[in-house]
Amino acid sequence: MPDQNPVTVIARFTPAPDRAPQLQALLEGMIAPTRSEPGCRSYDLYTTGTQAPDFVLLERYQDFAALEAHRTTAHYTAYRAQLSDLLAEPVEVSLLRPVNVIG
Repeated sequence: MPDQNPVTVIARFTPAPDRAPQLQALLEGMIAPTRSEPGCRSYDLYTTGTQAPDFVLLERYQDFAALEAHRTTAHYTAYRAQLSDLLAEPVEVSLLRPVNVIG
């Protein structure tokens, strides 16, 4: 039986020196198309707001299949192809599944 529990993803991005504006633009470009995916519950971008900011995506999907579908979209594959040149280190990703959810 497929996993039908909601999935939350936290992805943290540390830009390479002087690449924060380009990284932010790339990440902002993912917001609208991802939010329009059928299994996306929310997709929000945050920044630490410091002089050398990190960016954090907080993503929620209805289930693991929706997350997997997201990873096969054209906008996702295009963004991933551009990402490595903008980063100081690999993306730190945490995949969270609910332990005790009401409703």
